[in-house]
Amino acid sequence: MMDDTDLITAIASGDKTAMHQLYERHNGGVYAFAMAKCGNRELASDCVHDTMLDVWRTAQRFAGQSSVKTWLFSIARNKLVDALRKRGRLSFVDEVPETADTAPDPEAAAIAASESQRLHKCLEGLKDVHRAAIRLAFLEDLTYPEIARIEAVPVGTIKTRIFHAKQALMRCLQAAVRR
Repeated sequence: MMDDTDLITAIASGDKTAMHQLYERHNGGVYAFAMAKCGNRELASDCVHDTMLDVWRTAQRFAGQSSVKTWLFSIARNKLVDALRKRGRLSFVDEVPETADTAPDPEAAAIAASESQRLHKCLEGLKDVHRAAIRLAFLEDLTYPEIARIEAVPVGTIKTRIFHAKQALMRCLQAAVRR
């Protein structure tokens, strides 16, 4: 099995099989990332399509300065930003929660986290930028610098987004346990 870099090299020379393999390997992650950012299935599907089409067209320009995965998510983010801008739904300012619970009850959070349905509901309640950062960090296993590159923001912004997302998740999970 070829690694991602080898697939990109093959795609750059017009190998459709390599493109298919790269698509199969990453379409789910790109789709989930786009869904986390926009919450619209149709737009997320379009984002995957546009991203993969861009990879096919520009594979020869991949310089290897980041991982292929980071490059793919960066393309997806740019495609999504363009689409949201066209629809007038893009906000460049994240709202910061007015209060942050600095002492969540770990036991209650652990019990709530074991309930995947509750966790999923809490994740859906996050702002798009927070949900996307959590997804990239914990489900796609990307580093903060890689996420920052994808999102085209400073690393500190990613750290802040993840901090606020974790706090919001803790509050939501604790509230679910109390009910």
